[in-house]
Amino acid sequence: MTRNVNLLDKLRSSLTPVENHLVDSYVDGRVSRRDLLRHGSLLGLSLPFLGRVALAAGFSAAPSVARANVQPGATIRVACAAPTGAIDPVLAGDYGPILMFQQVGEFLCVDGPDLMLKPGLATSWKPNQDGTVWTFTLRKGVKFHAGGEMIADDVVATMDRLADPKNSSNALSVFKGILQKGATRKVDDYTVEFHLDGANGNFPYLVSSDNYNAIILPANYAGDFETTWDGTGPFKIDKFTRNVGASFVRNEDYWGPKALPAKTEFTFYQDIQPQILALQAGQADIINKLPAFAGVALLNDPNFEIISIPSTANQGVHMHCHMGPFKDARIRQAVALSLDREKLVNGLMKGKAAIGNDSPFASIYPSTDPSIPQRKQDIQKAKELMKAAGVEKGFRATLTAPHTQEIPAFAQLIQSWVKEIGIDLKLNIMDRGSYFGDAVPGKSPWLDAEMGIADWGHRGVPNVLLKSLLTSSGAWNAAKFQNEDYDRLVQSYIASSDLEAQRENAGKIQRLLLQETPMLFSYFFDHLTATKKGVVGAQPTAMGQLFLHGAGIV
Repeated sequence: MTRNVNLLDKLRSSLTPVENHLVDSYVDGRVSRRDLLRHGSLLGLSLPFLGRVALAAGFSAAPSVARANVQPGATIRVACAAPTGAIDPVLAGDYGPILMFQQVGEFLCVDGPDLMLKPGLATSWKPNQDGTVWTFTLRKGVKFHAGGEMIADDVVATMDRLADPKNSSNALSVFKGILQKGATRKVDDYTVEFHLDGANGNFPYLVSSDNYNAIILPANYAGDFETTWDGTGPFKIDKFTRNVGASFVRNEDYWGPKALPAKTEFTFYQDIQPQILALQAGQADIINKLPAFAGVALLNDPNFEIISIPSTANQGVHMHCHMGPFKDARIRQAVALSLDREKLVNGLMKGKAAIGNDSPFASIYPSTDPSIPQRKQDIQKAKELMKAAGVEKGFRATLTAPHTQEIPAFAQLIQSWVKEIGIDLKLNIMDRGSYFGDAVPGKSPWLDAEMGIADWGHRGVPNVLLKSLLTSSGAWNAAKFQNEDYDRLVQSYIASSDLEAQRENAGKIQRLLLQETPMLFSYFFDHLTATKKGVVGAQPTAMGQLFLHGAGIV
């Protein structure tokens, strides 16, 4: 296609320097169309506008997404994990409650399978010049199920509730050091400003569906969600029975297109195998979250469809950096070099994963530096590192891990691979609750283990994992990794609004983590959702949410 210089100049005339730099990078071929759309949406540029930029630059526009062509009125049945605790958007942190409150609640913006932000209860957002203040414009005419319009007061109260340490909010892992109570400010009924502790180029993701706790609740919310189920979404609560299930009905007063299903039904299960049997027996239409390791029977069964979404979810392996056998970085590198990552992806995960390179920067992140060499299995090099570290004859150690998903099998593979370089690794597999304990040092086998595995969910940007897992003050720093250069690079990465600057900082972080190797990020597994043939329009996310407003059965 031919470049339309006049139109491109006209479109660019209203852009900020950061936005224009993104367009320059796209026109010059330094970033892809996917990166233009994804990072442009982060900066608050609309997808139609970005499509016009792509056309003016001489490239094709982004394809549109059609709604499922089905008749309304179906009942969609979902098999899912039972909530392990109260369904409270402030406190919850596991897949069961997240799935439930997302059925009735909505976010300011939505992080899609392509990592692209789309408007939700906010129609637009913009940063100030240095990225320390983000201004969100709210959608008008949105009503809560219990009545009353959603306005700025509700957004301010929601974010203050999540950012207040006194509430023990699960979202503190996202907001700590970024957004404090009182820093979300009402400009008028339909405009909110977020005044951040420092510059943050990825901030909209932190108040999107990527932060699953951030559904907008009424300003007067009193912690009684299981009684009120009050949100703004396309479905309203019909019935909820703890440990059994829940059902929802179409919200006829919804601000957007009405949901296609008349009803959705969720049945709770304690394990994945009964969910698989329910789908096979025709008792369920969808399994929301299907682990590849446990769901082999469905992956190639022509009676079912598998929706596979690339994600950044991973089973991170930490090694204690300041005491015990792993305090020498050469030993940690040797362990990393003993792993066969291709076998992990193709064998353990049945091809439903991407190889990791021992940093939170998964290949699907636009800011990941693709020029960093991929670490591969090299037993000879690993043995040389062991010899250089003075442990040529090997040593004994213990790997402690939770009994969840494919982690026990993953631990056994690690055990067999490190044996080749002289490490006698004992496995201590615990139930998940006991393993994580109180999640504080001294009361958590996870945080106290010399070597351990923890399951980390998907994030649309790597900020939370970069900070919480590996910075010196990180709340989840089980590796006890302390590195001032790393801390400084993470701060620079987080502060940058420019994609190329982010990528430059990311490359430095990736190289540093390959050298230090406090953690192993061996693979990033896909989020899999299984449906029976004929179910269309269901939209799962890698966060574990399931949007059913456009679903139907053909």
